[in-house]
Amino acid sequence: MDLIVRSGRTVVFCEVKARSSDRFGTGAEAVVPAKQQRLRRLAARWLAELTPAAGRRAVEVRFDVVSLTDGALEVVEGAF
Repeated sequence: MDLIVRSGRTVVFCEVKARSSDRFGTGAEAVVPAKQQRLRRLAARWLAELTPAAGRRAVEVRFDVVSLTDGALEVVEGAF
């Protein structure tokens, strides 16, 4: 997990991947299902520890991927 940002009620968990070329796929393609599952578990843990349950307000959650491949920047909002 590279970035955790908040905008209003939305908490965005962002993974950033950089590749010097797309020979083995783009940075976004490197966020495979196993990595996504690991990120979901980390996000759930972070949210659970954010505040005591009684004081926790409902928030929206989004997972984004930022990919930098051979100098090209791509931001995938709501990637998974």
